[in-house]
Amino acid sequence: MLTLPNMLTLSRIFAIPLLAWFLWWPSWETGFLLAFGLYCLMGITDYFDGYLARTSGTVSKLGIFLDPIADKIMVAAVILVLAAQGVLRGPYVGDMHVVAGLIILMREIAVSGLREFLGPLQVSVPVSRLAKWKTTFQMVALGALILGQGLPQWTTMIGAVEANIPHTVGLATLWAAAVLTVITGWDYLRVGLKHMD
Repeated sequence: MLTLPNMLTLSRIFAIPLLAWFLWWPSWETGFLLAFGLYCLMGITDYFDGYLARTSGTVSKLGIFLDPIADKIMVAAVILVLAAQGVLRGPYVGDMHVVAGLIILMREIAVSGLREFLGPLQVSVPVSRLAKWKTTFQMVALGALILGQGLPQWTTMIGAVEANIPHTVGLATLWAAAVLTVITGWDYLRVGLKHMD
């Protein structure tokens, strides 16, 4: 159980409260920069725990169980704290960007429930290429939103609107992730519906 890949996965889970704490103070720019560094480190460990498990032949049931949970907890924690601190806010639509975060959270819960339902039926739901793109957009979005709060000086005029560049990129990619979330969530649901008779 205590293989290096599993230890890396556990380290991500134990780092989530620290990540949330760094994000908790809206005016603490250094905290957001520390959070961005920790977030990137967690992303790197996410890649290497799977890579090491496959290459060393140490894929375990614990790792298969913990890895997606660690990812979902991290994403949920970041979205919730950013929403609570008013970071998911932008020009024209205000805090409607929270809706993109809600879509992502609802899909994660729904797909987890679907996998739990299909597990006893011995039906696997493989991750599609589109779902991997969704994850990529999602991770870029949250990282950019964190970075934008840490670098308020990275602000420029876009038309008549003053916008922070990383923050604007984060909001755009968050909506892209939300759209892909709906598409891939429907694909998974169609697989599940075939076994709900």
